[in-house]
Amino acid sequence: MPRVHISLPLWVALLASVGSAAAGAQERRPSSTTVSGVYSITFNLKILSTLPAGTTVICRARIAPNPGGLHIENQQPVAIPVATAAGLAHVTGSSATCAAEIPFFWMVGSPRGGVLLSYEIAAVSDAGAAQPLVRSSAWQGIGVPFPAAGGSASLSFNVTF
Repeated sequence: MPRVHISLPLWVALLASVGSAAAGAQERRPSSTTVSGVYSITFNLKILSTLPAGTTVICRARIAPNPGGLHIENQQPVAIPVATAAGLAHVTGSSATCAAEIPFFWMVGSPRGGVLLSYEIAAVSDAGAAQPLVRSSAWQGIGVPFPAAGGSASLSFNVTF
């Protein structure tokens, strides 16, 4: 099960909002905006050393609204929406291409914050039932704007693997 990382300032803000609501503070409800679309993500891998025979390369990507676009004042803690996708790489010699598409449909306080994208590329051995990890690369917190409403955004990353 993937873990969700919530920053310390976001936790503090969430706890403060619960405390003020419990103390009888007047609740302000900011307006919400619907955002939707698709992120098409391509990973272009430069493989530095030969992978063992029978190795599968997998790419995983995850998006979540940038906390700058969430209204957290005077609200009960809620789950932050997350969307994920995975794909298998096509390996040719010392390079590989892996693609993943992430559709999303969320209510956010403001579309200004866009999303935070995280990804992981993993090479796993097909030998045995445990599928041991051969190699991996990951990155978190890449800020990306929302595409036009209902539209798509193509993102491409060159990764030395």
